[in-house]
Amino acid sequence: MVEEFSTKVSVVVREFNPNKDREKVEGVERICEVGPSGKISLFTDLHGDPICRVRNSPTFNMLVAEIDEEIVGMIRGCIKTVTCGKKQLHRKNNNDSEPTKHVPIYTKVAYILGLRVSPSHRRMRIGLKLVQTMEQWFSDNGAEYCYIATENDNVASVNLFTQKCGYSKFRTPSILVNPVFAHKAKTLTNKFTIIKLNQNDAESLYRNRFSTTEFFPRDIDSVLKNNLSLGTFVAVPRGSYDCNSWPGTNRFLLNPPESWAVVSVWNCKNVFTLEVRGVSRVKRMLAKMTRVLDRTMPWFRLPSVPNFFRQFGLHFMYGLGGDGPDSIQMVRALCGFTHNLAKENGCSVVATEVSSLEPLRLGVPHWKMLSCEEDLWCIKRLGEDYSDGSVGDWTKSPPSLSIFVDPREF
Repeated sequence: MVEEFSTKVSVVVREFNPNKDREKVEGVERICEVGPSGKISLFTDLHGDPICRVRNSPTFNMLVAEIDEEIVGMIRGCIKTVTCGKKQLHRKNNNDSEPTKHVPIYTKVAYILGLRVSPSHRRMRIGLKLVQTMEQWFSDNGAEYCYIATENDNVASVNLFTQKCGYSKFRTPSILVNPVFAHKAKTLTNKFTIIKLNQNDAESLYRNRFSTTEFFPRDIDSVLKNNLSLGTFVAVPRGSYDCNSWPGTNRFLLNPPESWAVVSVWNCKNVFTLEVRGVSRVKRMLAKMTRVLDRTMPWFRLPSVPNFFRQFGLHFMYGLGGDGPDSIQMVRALCGFTHNLAKENGCSVVATEVSSLEPLRLGVPHWKMLSCEEDLWCIKRLGEDYSDGSVGDWTKSPPSLSIFVDPREF
């Protein structure tokens, strides 16, 4: 794929060639700050694999922009099939006593991420050209919608997509981030039992209870079986089940306890690491002081700040769900379990992304200074809706309580 555009210079957009482009792409990544303010930037180390952020998706691509054989920009994209709505399943017998059942409506959606343009080549419409070329590739591969995620206060990015590319603001989920401290977190073992499900049980649970959740991936089995997925964990009341008495998902759902919760964990550390840059020396010293105090007085269990100023890894929680009056407490217990798992694996952060309307977010511990209360998702309709059912135009649908964030795209 090669396209040339006439601006003040000749810009060539083509597919990424890992054999000759890797070092040049990494060079552009290093000089592109990521962050809403420009004062504090987040450096992402992709472990020498520029395409790793989309590699685990069913269909993916990466494009680069060149001027005189110098790479000045890149963009990544992937395509998958997700839930965009639900429809009521007609009963064979008109029995009002039967609960209403819904089935998911799927659509093929594309996702853009990792758009970068070298600072010395901005305001030359290179970003626009990269987006338009990637959108054409999406359309050629049958995608019906395309969406992107950006910081709500990243004016340049928001204007590019909403004013120049025809996207509309769609959802504002929250990225909740919590540090991994030196001390183990509480998992409320006196009240709840946490059980690790096998992959088949995990898939059955998600398909039975969460398949109508917006953005639920139809290939959830591929997600759960990926080597980066560390497991799916269910919290139940203590004494109801344990690892030896778990009856299997189907029997569990026939007669579930009054409250339960579930979460899966994805190991982002093996895909990329992060590093905070641009922080003042004073703030660095204050963060270091918390760690020194914690080491000298460990009995106080101080919430010391991990060293974010060198490369660190994270675990991502996905598939968060549950039911019942104690489900929020159970989510808190699962978050504690995930914190301890991340500590064992040498990660400094646990993160998740949930709908701004998600009731269970109250159980997710997080630091406001590290989190993003409004991660803006923008969406565009690429063509007619060929989804399995009729939802009209998905871009105009109201937000639902929950949203499924695919860990392959975090």
